[in-house]
Amino acid sequence: MALGKDYVTQECSIARALEIVGERWTLLVVRDAFYGVRRYNDFLVHLGIPRAVLASRLQALTAAGVLEKHRYQDSPPREEYVVTDRGRELWPVLRSLGAWGRGIPGALPMREFRHAPCGTPVGVVGECPACAGPVPLEEIEMLPGEGLDRDPADPVSRALLAPRRLLQPVVTGTA
Repeated sequence: MALGKDYVTQECSIARALEIVGERWTLLVVRDAFYGVRRYNDFLVHLGIPRAVLASRLQALTAAGVLEKHRYQDSPPREEYVVTDRGRELWPVLRSLGAWGRGIPGALPMREFRHAPCGTPVGVVGECPACAGPVPLEEIEMLPGEGLDRDPADPVSRALLAPRRLLQPVVTGTA
């Protein structure tokens, strides 16, 4: 039996969420948006995703209110994608999924996340154990982990080697 393309017969909030973020590539696009990737070409080179798939995922995430377009150039017109408040609600999901992935045998941490004001590693769902509370996304610093390639080919990966706060735009010089 072929796997269906949607979950319309499922009466479940997880199924409804999967309608938005359950397609291949979608959570990686959202992850990159949290990392500060905003421009179409930067998503394209960092993810190695087919153009049509990226365009479809960005359109769906924008329609669902996870990302929103902001014009950054008028001539020629160019837009970037910014995480919305609705999109920010996905951070604990991505953080938990990443922590789960670290438990796969042989996996080395690709990124480390710290509460910038106190330097404490951020917990599985985005909390600070030292400060005893949730950490605002703007206060999460991302650092390269031991499993990350230190000499990547693409400019986005090179930019993401430097310690940086989440949601801060990646600047690569590509349009």
